[in-house]
Amino acid sequence: MTRPPQSRVDLPGTLPSGVTGDPLGGVGRFVVTATDGAARAGVLTTVHGEVPTPAFMPVGTKGTVKSLDPGELRAAGACIVLGNTYHLHFRPGEDVVAELGGLHSFMGWDGPILTDSGGFQVFSLRETLLALDDEGVTFRSIYDGAAAQLSPEGAAAIQAALGSDVAMCLDVCPPAGVDDKELEEAVRLTSLWAERQNAAARAPGQLLFGIAQGASEPELRRRSIEELVALDFDGYALGGLSVGEPAELTMETVGWAAPLLPGDRPRYFMGIGDPKGILEVIERGIDLFDCVLPTRLGRTGAALTSAGRLNLRNARFARDSRPLDERCACPACTRFSRAYLRHLVNQQELLGLRLLSLHNLRFLLDLTSGARAAIEAGNLASFKREVLARLDETA
Repeated sequence: MTRPPQSRVDLPGTLPSGVTGDPLGGVGRFVVTATDGAARAGVLTTVHGEVPTPAFMPVGTKGTVKSLDPGELRAAGACIVLGNTYHLHFRPGEDVVAELGGLHSFMGWDGPILTDSGGFQVFSLRETLLALDDEGVTFRSIYDGAAAQLSPEGAAAIQAALGSDVAMCLDVCPPAGVDDKELEEAVRLTSLWAERQNAAARAPGQLLFGIAQGASEPELRRRSIEELVALDFDGYALGGLSVGEPAELTMETVGWAAPLLPGDRPRYFMGIGDPKGILEVIERGIDLFDCVLPTRLGRTGAALTSAGRLNLRNARFARDSRPLDERCACPACTRFSRAYLRHLVNQQELLGLRLLSLHNLRFLLDLTSGARAAIEAGNLASFKREVLARLDETA
């Protein structure tokens, strides 16, 4: 996955068509517009538009949020989506994407895109790992089993060719419960790689976020944050959390780690999508977060609702004429009954899985938008209490 660095001016697909004057003016600016305790509302400016925060980012692993088209994402309230460097590198290849105008043009999405570095996929597929050293990580591709290497420079070049608005640094993300020696090595390599990727070429206006590691170990997490902050990235992520440790420990760590990140840069929690978890990280000062949960649940026949999670395969919905969620204005809720959605799911009709995926995304996007409004009004705590109380109801 290592390729020669490209100059910024030769990389396609980053600047929207029709941009004139100073196309990069204001790009990278993050402004906090309101606070409520540790929680923040803000605006991140990218080449392809502004991102009001806090913001949930739907995951488009292979250049698509599964089963949904970009227009549906926009209508649901999405303003930024996530793409996966690992999968797009192997299929169809960043050179193909670049030749066709970059990832925005390729997938038909004209808003901001964040791409991960591919590191999480490599390290979560531990059975494919072959070697790990200062130069990078060597592993077997899940597509054909061939050996491949990912380096900081390679991660930078792939993301530059894709032309995303926000690129992520390559990091080492160990699972929960590893020993102190492995955790310390993960922090060392993450900082070493971040310094190298920070010096690599980027697409025009492309922002770069560093990822802090260290699990829930205060000394290592603080060290990782300090070393990354010294590199002056455009934003920072808390990585290595929500990877198998108890949820209480996750939130405790976010509570003391988030304030260590610069207040004038966006803060990104990688991989959280349950309603309670989203509200918890927002309350602790997180601005951006992503997860495959809403679409994955939709494809298995489950719905996130204001009264809790529903399994539409359950027989109790067979004659239920009520809408999926009376508080939701998505097509699944305004046009169809629970009974009909259950019928679609149990008959494995694609429409049912699409409708539930779209609903679940709309639910989380509305939840995040509501939290932003609550921060601006200074009543996030009461908003959170009301939401969590409803989630405990029997739907």
